[in-house]
Amino acid sequence: MPQRLKADLALGLCTLLWGATFVVVKEALTHASVFAFLAVRFLLATLLMAVIHRSAASRVTRAEIWAGAQIGFFMFAGYVFQTLGLLQTTPSKAAFITGSGVVLVPVLMAMFWGRRINAWVWGGALAALLGLYYLTVPPSGLSELNRGDLLVFACAVLFALHIIFVGRYSPHHSVGALSFLQVATTAVLTLLALPVLAWTGWEAPRLDWNGALVFAVLVTAVLATAVAFSVQVWSQQYTTPTHTAIIFSLEPVFAGLTSYLVLREQLGRRGLLGAGLILAGIVLAELKGPTQAAAESPGPVTESPEEGS
Repeated sequence: MPQRLKADLALGLCTLLWGATFVVVKEALTHASVFAFLAVRFLLATLLMAVIHRSAASRVTRAEIWAGAQIGFFMFAGYVFQTLGLLQTTPSKAAFITGSGVVLVPVLMAMFWGRRINAWVWGGALAALLGLYYLTVPPSGLSELNRGDLLVFACAVLFALHIIFVGRYSPHHSVGALSFLQVATTAVLTLLALPVLAWTGWEAPRLDWNGALVFAVLVTAVLATAVAFSVQVWSQQYTTPTHTAIIFSLEPVFAGLTSYLVLREQLGRRGLLGAGLILAGIVLAELKGPTQAAAESPGPVTESPEEGS
């Protein structure tokens, strides 16, 4: 089997795994508070990535620590908003809203960094925006907009910024070091937040250990974070950025299928229309936009906000 096909299959498995974790996290939050779950997840993932990337992790530079801290901040904030949003919305909607972050990348770069983007990308962004409207705004209007959907959209913006900053720093630093440092930063920030949230009464740490929670921690920390991120780095040596982007665009589709099979969740006609428009916008932007974006971006963007859930 050619290496490129192996790489594409590996990325497909990662995408399937990331899509499935939306349901896993949704179920885990019935047994744990948001920040306690994230702390355990990313602490375990940090320990595993320290082993996987032990060579790079043992000789990080100050510049890499600073870069990893910035990337890790956006990862931390994105996962916090996504996990909080999952308390109040469905896994399928959360996945498609999170996926729209891919389209937000060129838009944010145009707004804040003055980058030029082509008409195809703008078309993809508008399709995704229209899709977000149909997916999140009920027929009765904005007055009944789900708060969880808004939180997940904030997550999409933060994950888009995460992609931009990965693109800014990845050409100049060790990929292994940045992979380890961003996860470690997320772990540290969630651990620091726990006593503050408990002291203010905003969220009391809670971990009701049982089989479901252990399964969720192992799936999200070991498979969806430590293993999947490492497999992604290996795979992208043998496939193209366009292939990677198209494969990653299937994440919300896998999330929707998993949510239907496990939770029997149905989006309805309006929701399916919105999800379809978002998916079309993502594919349109990635198929027609990468060449222009790559020529004008600060550096190659090698990670997707999807990183799932």
